[in-house]
Amino acid sequence: MKYMMFVCNDSQPDTDRENLPDIEAWVAENDARGRRLQGSALAPESAATTVRVRDGELILTDGPFTETKEVIVGFDLLECADLDEAIEVARTHPMAREGRLELRPFMDL
Repeated sequence: MKYMMFVCNDSQPDTDRENLPDIEAWVAENDARGRRLQGSALAPESAATTVRVRDGELILTDGPFTETKEVIVGFDLLECADLDEAIEVARTHPMAREGRLELRPFMDL
């Protein structure tokens, strides 16, 4: 089952600074096991463009469109047997302690 894992910063990171996981080791392990299909950091939210259409009119908003301290900073596309495995993969990601991770399964259309 495929999962999109949104990597987000967080205004309340873990205060325990011991034994922080290494992102390069996490990537290497999950790539080798075939669980991480793709992933990348994203440009800062100031580079974002929001696209909407209202009443037939294109509306573009540049940069941050909300006042928020928590933003998506990257993503990983995961292939896992089930949600339990996806949670285990997310649990070991460094941003599980520094930020937060949101897992969403892909819909079967």
